[in-house]
Amino acid sequence: MPHRLLHRLPPRLRYLLSLSCSLLGLFALAKLSFLLYTQPPASSLSLAAVGQVLVHGFSLDLAVLGYLLLVPLLLVAGSLLRPEVAARRMLRPYHLFLALLLPLILLVDAGLYPYWGFKLDATVFQYLDHPAAAAASVSLGFILVALLLYLALALGLYWILEHCAAPRWLRGRHPWLAALGYLLLLGPSFVAIRGGLGKSTSNVGQVYFSQDQWLNHAAVNPVFSFASSLAHVEDLDAEYNAFSEAERARLVAGLYPAADGPLADTLLSVQRPNVLLIIMESFGARFVGSFGGDAAVSPQLDRLAREGVRFERCYANSYRTDRGTVCLLSGYPSFPRHSVMKMPAQLRSLSGIAAELQRVGYTTDFVYGGDANFTNTKGYLLGSGYQRVTDVTGLSSSLPRNSWGVHDEATLDYVYQQIISRPKGKPWHIGLLTLSSHEPWDVPYQRLEGKERNAFAYLDAQLGRFVDRLRQRPEWQDLLIICVADHGYHRAEDAGSRHGLATHHIPMLWLGGALRGPRSFGQLMTQTDLAATLLAQLGLSSERFAFSRNVLGTSYRYPFAYYTFNDGFAYIDSTGYSVVDNATGQCIEEAGAGAELRRARGRALLQTSYDDLARR
Repeated sequence: MPHRLLHRLPPRLRYLLSLSCSLLGLFALAKLSFLLYTQPPASSLSLAAVGQVLVHGFSLDLAVLGYLLLVPLLLVAGSLLRPEVAARRMLRPYHLFLALLLPLILLVDAGLYPYWGFKLDATVFQYLDHPAAAAASVSLGFILVALLLYLALALGLYWILEHCAAPRWLRGRHPWLAALGYLLLLGPSFVAIRGGLGKSTSNVGQVYFSQDQWLNHAAVNPVFSFASSLAHVEDLDAEYNAFSEAERARLVAGLYPAADGPLADTLLSVQRPNVLLIIMESFGARFVGSFGGDAAVSPQLDRLAREGVRFERCYANSYRTDRGTVCLLSGYPSFPRHSVMKMPAQLRSLSGIAAELQRVGYTTDFVYGGDANFTNTKGYLLGSGYQRVTDVTGLSSSLPRNSWGVHDEATLDYVYQQIISRPKGKPWHIGLLTLSSHEPWDVPYQRLEGKERNAFAYLDAQLGRFVDRLRQRPEWQDLLIICVADHGYHRAEDAGSRHGLATHHIPMLWLGGALRGPRSFGQLMTQTDLAATLLAQLGLSSERFAFSRNVLGTSYRYPFAYYTFNDGFAYIDSTGYSVVDNATGQCIEEAGAGAELRRARGRALLQTSYDDLARR
């Protein structure tokens, strides 16, 4: 009966209904595929949950449909004003556009989610300048299967859309009146786009319904997520304006005291030590026993921690290497949906640890076994004070490597040779970014079960070997080694949220003969505090690092940690912690009294940091 009724409708209206049903069916199928493909091992998927995902996500599907119907509605109305227009000839370019674009967005969204943990948005453009590096996390087989699936979906969708339209549409008796009727259908389309007639407009958070973020993300239409992020990506000054200027200033007052001032503790026995900063890829505290993690993974770091200086409550400011690197080296905060490393205009105004050391006579180098052009890394490093950047292109082609670049063992050997060949009497600083503890976890080492844990164990083993070799050299006496992660890591089987404290907790360990002796500190801090803390120990000013705090200074009286993730933030202080999803305003994790003030300060810091970024 519905089929008969459909064929009794005017051909143009039948086309619009068929097109709408086809697109809504595609979005529903994409949600089901997303649930099946991205399901975490610890999650159980019930029919009720699937139904809720489809029902709650339908409003955003309608919003996207409203956008996609604008062109067909105009073309359908226009076809009435010309005698016997060939429908397919008129609509074919638009059908082809939809067939090429929609499957691409849906497949990329599902494919990236297991690695990123959030829905597709404008962030993807920050990693596509170098597609070979962006694809290094996945295998060639995965890419080939994805391409074949994309072609099949694109061809299938194109065939369906083409068959929604009749070969020819007749003009009819009252073409102008009929055209007006189809134009009036633009009204319901705009209502769908807006999300109704109320004050609120369509947004990602409107489909959230569960405490399980994975189910919420499954309900989000990735086309909407992607398009809405594009619409807001450059309006920095308007981002996250939760408070009036006076209220914002009141909430952040005193959070970042002047870092210059008397030291509460002196760690160094050498005024101008040589400084080696090792940024450990993804090496969260969950993999280091002395920081409360898995002791089986990192026996070498645990051994070294007993003889060095441990900062036990350090948190990564962000969730990607490009973002965490800027936080570490420039003492600048992270942003939920922006990578400062990809913003050359803003980068020019940032200082860096290397730049400050260069001012007082240090030579500065950075070494990375991968492609330093990825995400503008090389441009940032050179702009922040590194005089020379050595990456995979500057290392011997005979060195063993994986899809990301040269294995850490070989890169550490290269740095070792650089250190022992340095001329005496002139201080130096080397930054080193490791890469082996990263998907696809391909390392020349096998000690632990599980590719992820084994890859981290490999880096641990190589760091232990590297430090032990340096310990036998005379350079050891004037050497300060800082080991710190660029960001944490969350496995599917790990307890807690992907954006929770356990994921962002990272180790920071100072080693070397330049230290007075082993110590441990429990102050709350983040990566951004490394710059001011290190410079203070060297007797240097950190006035160019407004968002960095000397955590060993007498002015650091209110310890707190603040970090961001995709459209969210966390705020931690002595009262407890709050991890907030900005899309809904709800907490993903929370504990302790004073939650309202923590949330307010977190939002005020978001507003403050974006205001600062907009001014740069």
